[in-house]
Amino acid sequence: MTRIACAVVALIAGGWTIQAEAGDLNYGSRAPYTVYQPLNGDSWAGPYIGGNVGYAWGSVDNNLTKPSGFVGGVQAGYNWQQGAWVFGLEGDIQATGADDTFAPWKFSNPWFGTVRGRGGYAFNNILVYGTVGLAFGELRANTFGLTESHTDVGWTAGIGAEVGLTRNWSAKVEYLYVDLANSNFAITGMSNGYRFGTLRAGVNYRF
Repeated sequence: MTRIACAVVALIAGGWTIQAEAGDLNYGSRAPYTVYQPLNGDSWAGPYIGGNVGYAWGSVDNNLTKPSGFVGGVQAGYNWQQGAWVFGLEGDIQATGADDTFAPWKFSNPWFGTVRGRGGYAFNNILVYGTVGLAFGELRANTFGLTESHTDVGWTAGIGAEVGLTRNWSAKVEYLYVDLANSNFAITGMSNGYRFGTLRAGVNYRF
């Protein structure tokens, strides 16, 4: 038994010695082998909120005014992702300074909003998408001190691209064409509506 115990102690001591010598080996320019674990791809899924600024320009049906001006607002939405394909819903509300005057008439678009579906393809942290949906907004007419306004509903469609800057923050640029339906204006005696394009840039915080 004593001999067996001495042999076991000798084996353990020898193992420690070999392990210590291995730890002191110099690998030189070659590092020990490690398993490479790539980071997960960027995910666009989930809710987000953000803000945007841009410029709008367009024309009024049956009138020569061409309202244009700066726009700014907020947006919120939710994305679903399947592989590289991304689908979502987004709503936004915008304040605008778009207006124009021709002869006695001045037309302006104080605000508008949209509710849209989005669909696109993600190249890791870059999302390219198309969007289409419902638009609504106010068209206001002024002439000879009289003011008349109508809130009209129409449609919108556009394209955009969004880039993930960090895990939570992204930046986007987007073009929308907006068609607000015509309404009969008593002070013009015409059916007037506003059709315009808007180019805007924004940021989103993704939860």
